Amino acid sequence: MICCLATVLLKCILYQRGRAAFAVVVTLALAGCLPARAQDTRLTIVKIADGIYVHFGNVALTTPGNAGDIANLGIVVGHDAVAVIDTGGSVAVGKALLAAVRGVTALPLRYVINTHEHPDHVFGNAALAGPGVTFVGHHNLPASLRAHGPFYLHSFRPALGDAAIGQVRLIPPALLVDGSKELDLGGRKLLLTAWPPAHSDCDLTVLDEQAHFLFAGDLVFLDHVPVIDGSLNGWLSLLPRLAALPADRVLPGHGQRIAPWPQALDDERRYLLSIQADARRMIAAGTPLAEAVPFIGRSERGRWQLFDDYNPRNATAAFSELEWE
Repeated sequence: MICCLATVLLKCILYQRGRAAFAVVVTLALAGCLPARAQDTRLTIVKIADGIYVHFGNVALTTPGNAGDIANLGIVVGHDAVAVIDTGGSVAVGKALLAAVRGVTALPLRYVINTHEHPDHVFGNAALAGPGVTFVGHHNLPASLRAHGPFYLHSFRPALGDAAIGQVRLIPPALLVDGSKELDLGGRKLLLTAWPPAHSDCDLTVLDEQAHFLFAGDLVFLDHVPVIDGSLNGWLSLLPRLAALPADRVLPGHGQRIAPWPQALDDERRYLLSIQADARRMIAAGTPLAEAVPFIGRSERGRWQLFDDYNPRNATAAFSELEWE
């Protein structure tokens, strides 16, 4: 069944003095796409600087009710064209993002930049594909999508439903970033940096050089517990380089706030160091993995949302990586 955008309502609801901030609410009625409780999906974008808009996803697991709207997304508008950073966890969210773009500019969408492979960042891609649109990503992203994409489609089917999964297209990037690459939107340049394995094996950041604003993808988590799907040691080792990027503020991949840079890394660094130290201690004591996991990172439990959902996985990943040091 093909979903249709039945209603789009754009309304300015928030003005903030001195920072030229406002929010645009896009109300979508998606016939046949989502269960009734998710059919009135709202996507809010906030203008945080001239030409820069962000959407804060829910700090939650993917459910039919939130349609996979659990990751932060970005829109950058230049003089000539537009780029979006990530597309959300379903085609419904991607459609809402495109409607939000059209609510702020008629300029053509030129680039869709995926910060990494995870479904909450790429499942909306199909909604933004079209003539003149180039998908951009880490040079490892195509291989990661090939290796993990079928598993993601299978494992997220219960969370999103058959109809929503049926719309998803795993679109690999046509423009690959190895090292760094600059994109020009017309009077607005974006510096893209590909990183070694950390949160994932295909992490990419986007720096707006004019506004000194960083779209960090899942290399930065705030409030939402970090998730290790690449390399714990790799993540910790790149934090100094990441902190050196010439940004003033950052949009994390998850967490409903903009934070000063590089102070935004402090909580994440503490958590990752705790995981590393606890895992090493358990390994040195000869503790079996199953017995060690409940104790790894335990001191961080009260500081993060979704801790019980992700920390056991992080503990397992850390133990598995560090036992071979």
